[in-house]
Amino acid sequence: MADAQAMDEVVTFTSELIRIDTTNRGGGDCRERPAAEYAAARLTEAGLDPVLLERTPGRTNVVARIEGTDPSADALLLHGHLDVVPAQADDWSVHPFSGEIRDGVVWGRGAVDMKNMDAMILAVVRAWERQGVRPRRDIVIAFTADEEDSAADGAGYLADRHAHLFEGCTEGISESGAYTFHDGEGRQIYPIGAGERGTGWMKLTARGRAGHGSKVNRENAVSRLAEAITRIGAHEWPLRLTPTVRAALTELAALYGTDPDLEDIDGLLGKLGPAAKLVEATVRNSANPTMLSAGYKVNVIPAEAVAYVDGRFLPGGEDEFRATLDRLTGPDVDWEFHHREVALQAPVDSPTFARMRTALEEFAPEGHVVPFCMSGGTDAKQFARLGITGYGFTPLKLPEDIDYQALFHGVDERVPVEALQFGVRVLDRFLRSA
Repeated sequence: MADAQAMDEVVTFTSELIRIDTTNRGGGDCRERPAAEYAAARLTEAGLDPVLLERTPGRTNVVARIEGTDPSADALLLHGHLDVVPAQADDWSVHPFSGEIRDGVVWGRGAVDMKNMDAMILAVVRAWERQGVRPRRDIVIAFTADEEDSAADGAGYLADRHAHLFEGCTEGISESGAYTFHDGEGRQIYPIGAGERGTGWMKLTARGRAGHGSKVNRENAVSRLAEAITRIGAHEWPLRLTPTVRAALTELAALYGTDPDLEDIDGLLGKLGPAAKLVEATVRNSANPTMLSAGYKVNVIPAEAVAYVDGRFLPGGEDEFRATLDRLTGPDVDWEFHHREVALQAPVDSPTFARMRTALEEFAPEGHVVPFCMSGGTDAKQFARLGITGYGFTPLKLPEDIDYQALFHGVDERVPVEALQFGVRVLDRFLRSA
């Protein structure tokens, strides 16, 4: 079991990683190298031989391998990203890059997304070195750049150019699962990620006839774009159940003592109370308009107008997604993927899922573990190119007054010290059994 030093180190590492500003503003505006060097130094101290890899100077990734005791066993990938989304200091109660530890809580950008997990990995690996622990299967550790944008400098680069470092890996674990979800009625639910919707960020372009703003113009590009965006925003996507979401609904229905009527999904969701939040975003595709750009002067009708839409599609739902966008945009608006990544699905009846469940139940016996599909995406999409099945497993035991999902990319991001220490215990227990 992880020792007392690991309990202290996970807090220190989380705080110190937060202080290293790795803000990813998109378009290449980020520098993860200081955080990568920090992580590599901690791994080296644990007797490992990490390598630092860059596609672009300053956009640094770290990869290391722990050799297991069973050479015939498949390897496991353990990965976390080093970059974070921007934070406006004036909006926060503490400076977002202070890493302040106050009243048993670590504050700052990355506290839950996801320097907490990076710190847990480092703390567990170092505890193993002190205790002489070796896992059964090889464990590959990867700290990546650029997850908060396109992953082109991070997991995508590693998968495309350094696949040999992940030889033998068949499964991976990373962010966005195994945290406490309080349903407001006394139940504590621990959702483990076993799927992700695909990413379909789209660029829409409407073209028309340029002209004077005072003249009638039936070929106005702005009007055409606005009509298409309105149709997209108002569209009601049909319900579609994937195996992961079906399993989630079945287990949640049993927990709430209701019939898992999968023919009436909306009715079933209504019986699950706040727990419906865990699945309601993943029972259908979605497309949300997010950006608009057109024109250069108020009395000039432009010849072109552009919009961006954040689209997400379920596993097996991309063809329907494409056909629907073709119909909604209409003949006067073209669309293309600005960024696209595949949807993922992982088996919920695998030995690895069972071991994650067991590890959580050991340290949170009052909790109820369920599978779920993530509405967004992670670096697991890039590693899937290598045939690696991804799970979301960043264990945290959270009090009822902390809404984990709301803290992702939110103001006053923070994580309790006890949650980090719980995570180390669960991660250690899982990895020893994996």
